[in-house]
Amino acid sequence: MKNPLFYLIGILCGLASCQSPNEHSHDDGHDHSHEVALDTESISLTAYSTNAELFVDFQPLIQNQENTLHIHVSLIGTRFLPAESGSVRAILSIDGKKIEGKADKPSEPGIFHVDIQPQVAGNGMLEIHFEGEMGKETFELGQVEVFSSRATAELRKKESASGTEITYLKDQSWGTEFLSVPAAEVPFQEIIKTTGTILSAPGDETVLTAKSSGTVLFSGNKTIIGSAISAGDKLFTIAASDLTQSNPEVMYLEAKATYEEAKAEFDRAQALLPDKIISEKDYMSAKTAFEHAQNNFRVMAKNYSEAGQSIVSPSTGFLKNILVSEGQFVQAGTPLAHISKNKKLLLQAQVSQKYFQKLPEISGANFKMAGHPEVFSTKSMNGRVVSFGKTTSAASPFVPITFEIDNVGQIIPGIVVEVFLKTEAKEKSLVIPLEALMEEQGLFFVFVQTGGETFEKREVILGGTDGQMVAIRRGLKAGERVVSKGAYAIKLASASGELPEHGHSH
Repeated sequence: MKNPLFYLIGILCGLASCQSPNEHSHDDGHDHSHEVALDTESISLTAYSTNAELFVDFQPLIQNQENTLHIHVSLIGTRFLPAESGSVRAILSIDGKKIEGKADKPSEPGIFHVDIQPQVAGNGMLEIHFEGEMGKETFELGQVEVFSSRATAELRKKESASGTEITYLKDQSWGTEFLSVPAAEVPFQEIIKTTGTILSAPGDETVLTAKSSGTVLFSGNKTIIGSAISAGDKLFTIAASDLTQSNPEVMYLEAKATYEEAKAEFDRAQALLPDKIISEKDYMSAKTAFEHAQNNFRVMAKNYSEAGQSIVSPSTGFLKNILVSEGQFVQAGTPLAHISKNKKLLLQAQVSQKYFQKLPEISGANFKMAGHPEVFSTKSMNGRVVSFGKTTSAASPFVPITFEIDNVGQIIPGIVVEVFLKTEAKEKSLVIPLEALMEEQGLFFVFVQTGGETFEKREVILGGTDGQMVAIRRGLKAGERVVSKGAYAIKLASASGELPEHGHSH
């Protein structure tokens, strides 16, 4: 019978021989106190100011080890852009002790690397100070835990994010038209949606008329509809050389002859008066005849040329419409063209009679032209309500309301627009930009930014809209950030089924 000790030795030898070649004893002369577990989840924190977003990610902080904070700074304007310059300073406060780290410039646009080495374990408060071209910003990121060892950090590893979370990295958002804004509770006016028309304002339009009978001749490229016109520009000529009656050339020559004759008579009277050769009465008669002939000749000569009578623009603006054809015979007083000063316009909206009682409460309007992405506001165009109808007519069940607005140069009279009439603000509503909405099969969604690089698709129930902002009745809370630019790119990222790997090539 073999000794049991023989079997025990054999078992131990077998276990030793089965050890993986990758496994090795820690007693190999190397210091392993700074080894990092490969599957440790990184920590991500995000904070915002008016001008910037700060997103920082890092491995769990370990006592007495150098830890690197990867800090991403996005400047907020019309889109998110990486900070090209500036410096950051990280301060971790634990039990009254402060540990600081600093980066004087970004390692690449938008990304700063800051090393800190906490000396004690426990819960601390982390804040980041950024100084750049837009000034100084302070971001308080809240409580951060420092672990006594990597093993302790592993034991407290948080659960992974849910599968519904969408990842969209900073490099992606910086490379596209991306912007997120907070949902805000603000006074929001009740909206009446309707249609309207842009009209020329009274006094803003001039009608050119023929001063005499004759044939209309156009003068150069100024008679192209839409042309810019300056006061005094020659637009038409009325040629009447073939007319036997009311011929401008004959009338001009007669006026000229009468003027020259009256002038000669007046000059003679002026020379004879000092010597009392003529009476004072005869002198005054000659003077009156001369002044009358002079005024008549000046009127005739003002717009006369050998080619005919010139028709010039009395004001600066643009040629809105031409009412005659070249070569057409016209009588004196016939309208030839419309000149618009293009400074003031009217927005006239047609309102259903069921809103008649609310018309006095309307304070402004937004409007949008078909095929034009921009939404115009009467407030930004010095708009004001000039009138609203008091009754309806048999021809139309609608009541007009009219605003006078400044012409910002992109609007022309006569176009039909979509109008959002705004009543006086009465209560606060939670609102977001209209462009943040995504529609799918009659339902509306937004992408909520839950972190610097994470998003959530959220269904929302809508209230009213003013064409720029939309009220949210359910689905969002005040302060939650929604993607207002770049939502479609995030939708594509979520639909692909392949989420980008979290992390960066730092």
